[in-house]
Amino acid sequence: MHLKKKILRVFMIFIILGILGIITVLSINGYIISTSKKRIISLEQASNLDEVDCILVLGAGVWGDRPTFMLEDRLNFGINLYKAGASDRILMSGDHGRKHYDEVNVMKDYAVNEGVLSSHVFMDHAGFSTYESIYRARDIFQAKKIIIVTQKYHLYRALYVADKLGLEAYGVASNPREYSGQRSRDIREILARIKDFLYVIVKPEPTYLGDSIPVSGDGNITNDKN
Repeated sequence: MHLKKKILRVFMIFIILGILGIITVLSINGYIISTSKKRIISLEQASNLDEVDCILVLGAGVWGDRPTFMLEDRLNFGINLYKAGASDRILMSGDHGRKHYDEVNVMKDYAVNEGVLSSHVFMDHAGFSTYESIYRARDIFQAKKIIIVTQKYHLYRALYVADKLGLEAYGVASNPREYSGQRSRDIREILARIKDFLYVIVKPEPTYLGDSIPVSGDGNITNDKN
């Protein structure tokens, strides 16, 4: 009987810890969403902002030399913001950590083909995560006021990180269609919000830092192709 009581006690402790863990996860997610949603604005509202340093388009995967559907929508919204006068600089931030996988050149090529001046497009080749993209936008590209473009489910976290890193940031959600596999992304995003909630407390440096490349200058300085 004594052993049974011990087992029951341990079981109840695990149940309580599990419940507390779920409450913590839900509370952090709710906090991030509630504190960020007021800075999600329309394209028209974004085009009326003053002195925006750049439009930050976050990477979302490529198929060879083509953007995925999610990335294509982010790019289209970013280009529309540029053409509407929200900012005359676009910062493409994505993963170019491997020789044969290059998000940012695909992103820049797409924008230039849509009429954006090459000199107005900067590439962050080391935007390996949302946190790193925003950290580098601040420290490498010297941005202080930005418009972030990504899908809404992701935008809450991006805006939260930007705020905690001291940037004045607004977001435009690029959701013109449904995407396959979105439910799994939503689940992963719940965990990603927990990770970045902790990151902005500790504020670790990104994988790479380096010399500053002010986004007010010539974007061609970030080109790595002839």
